Amino acid sequence: MIDPATPALANIRIVLVKTQHPGNIGSTARAMLTMGLAELVLVRPERFPHPQARMTAAHAEPVIAQARVVETLAEAVEGCGWVVGSSARPRHLGDEPLRPWDAASRAVSTAATAKVAVVFGCERTGLTNEELDLCHAVTMIPANPGYSSLNLSQAVQVLAYELRKAALPEVPAVATKQNLPGYEPPGAEELEHFYAHLERILLSTGFLDPANPRMLMRRLRQLFNRAGPDRNELNILRGILTSVEKPKQRRVPLPPDQANE
Repeated sequence: MIDPATPALANIRIVLVKTQHPGNIGSTARAMLTMGLAELVLVRPERFPHPQARMTAAHAEPVIAQARVVETLAEAVEGCGWVVGSSARPRHLGDEPLRPWDAASRAVSTAATAKVAVVFGCERTGLTNEELDLCHAVTMIPANPGYSSLNLSQAVQVLAYELRKAALPEVPAVATKQNLPGYEPPGAEELEHFYAHLERILLSTGFLDPANPRMLMRRLRQLFNRAGPDRNELNILRGILTSVEKPKQRRVPLPPDQANE
């Protein structure tokens, strides 16, 4: 099913969260396959499997047949080196959303060495803040502000087209960290372990007040998601946290002028 001209797309999965209408699942499968995408993961869909999903998929039934159903978004993005959520509205807190073509360019470059997930929320409410916490970045389709209502499968089609367009060139236009030899991004579950470790240390040092946490952890998530640490860098950060948690007593050598006193 994957177009051999765009092999990076085999490492990109589309994730639909709590989809309400089975027809949107089928239309999403069709939108995906036309652009060379085939991996679909469904988080707690209201009605699936369903005949309408197969009917609206047209000739993209193989995508429907191979779709995985999971209980949580964390399961859906497990093992992914980069996760981007599609949001139809600006958020009170967070970085400026990536433009779809910029999000697609980064997704394709990351997909050369790791799994990537593109996440879409349910038709009525979109992605919640808690679901966006599991995303490393957000993208927004710049629709007409006077009428910005996009059907779910239409939004998938727009992002799928940008992904295909970004995957077609053989050489990325700009060299990025993701293209360097040896680059290995941490999995989504490794990042969650890091954030849990960070929160535990901040609570133990008193920096984070559990009675008045404000939005500190969410801001720190955005900071590290923006930085995009690789697996080695994340291990260094975990080591720093461990040194705070269990400090080692090291002997500090005296300066030469004091050593003989």
